[in-house]
Amino acid sequence: MRCFVGKEPLLEETRTPITPDSARKLIALGLDVRVQAGVGLASGHTDEAYAAVGAMVVDDAVAAQRSADLHLAIGSPKVDDIERFKPGSVWVSQLDPHRQPHTLRALADRSVSALALELIPRSTLAQKMDVVSSQANLAGYVGVLLAAASSPNVLPMMTTPAGTISPARVLVVGAGVAGLQAIATARRLGARVEAFDTRPAAEEQVRSLGAKFVKLDLGATGSTKDGYATALTEAQLQLQRRGLAKLCANMDVIVTTAKVFGKDAPRIITEEMVAAMRPGSVIVDLAADRGGNVSATVPGKTVRTAGGVNVVGELFVERRSAAAASQMFASNVASFVEQFVRGGTTVLDLGNEIIERCLVTHDGEVRFQGALPVPLRDSRAGSTTSGIASSSPSPIVAPLAAGT
Repeated sequence: MRCFVGKEPLLEETRTPITPDSARKLIALGLDVRVQAGVGLASGHTDEAYAAVGAMVVDDAVAAQRSADLHLAIGSPKVDDIERFKPGSVWVSQLDPHRQPHTLRALADRSVSALALELIPRSTLAQKMDVVSSQANLAGYVGVLLAAASSPNVLPMMTTPAGTISPARVLVVGAGVAGLQAIATARRLGARVEAFDTRPAAEEQVRSLGAKFVKLDLGATGSTKDGYATALTEAQLQLQRRGLAKLCANMDVIVTTAKVFGKDAPRIITEEMVAAMRPGSVIVDLAADRGGNVSATVPGKTVRTAGGVNVVGELFVERRSAAAASQMFASNVASFVEQFVRGGTTVLDLGNEIIERCLVTHDGEVRFQGALPVPLRDSRAGSTTSGIASSSPSPIVAPLAAGT
């Protein structure tokens, strides 16, 4: 059975779903692994390193796509590429299935069985396959480094002959995977850190990292069986905004981490909150790829508001740590492939909960029922990322408890 990994279609993508180490594991499963020349260069892996573990390095990606039985990738395939895929082959990547119904339809029409990595259940068994959590972990780390680099101040307290510099005050909104890593990183850099999450259970985790947990009286809140925070009522949202507004005005750095899978990111930091912050303050919005948690966020850009607040809306900041991100992603993927490759052939057992949850197209049908042909909104009010006016924006919900 032939497995192919090509270069990602997005030029800004620095990660790869296969490293020499994970290629070795896939070959041990009986797969004939082929990689496109240069597939790992951006993450520090040479073609020679892949060849050394037994993978074949190929220049003709089109021919390799046509003959592959299994495709591995970071993101979704181009529809034009799908037309070359072998019917009956298997595609594995992050597919953003809620937002890409046309891609799912094309895969189904080509009789390709597609597995969306975002749908891997959050369970003890599937933890080693969870690409969402592994990438969110890095995003939290990089987000704080971006904040430090964008700030005119330093994060730690410094006592010098010229005087004492107070530690920066950092607020992390959302104490999920990304948020907890952001807290830990900011603490290691010497900042004074506070964190907010709607789930009372997050308090213990926040305190264990040496940060102060911000308590807002919002009434009854909780989390879903998958660990996500439940949605707030409009009255609770108003209370949340008022409570956070007081905090934001005194912060040097804010890192927001709240994403909702398949929906726009919840709008948490309003224009009024940003306007109340001191000049030189920094906000890093780790949900920028989903429209942003901050009203001032421009996805893909860093902007300075009229009041002098720097708002960082860089997309997928984990790409800045390409080597580590690729190592973790590739390890997750290799563990996932072990679920359905036996003796060098694919066995898509629908009795396997992990496979059943992730299989979005199979036997010429789209199995995923949540696809929404609606473009994401832009951070600018009332528009989407395609520039189309939004007549029914998604409701604001609470920050995620896990995964971001």
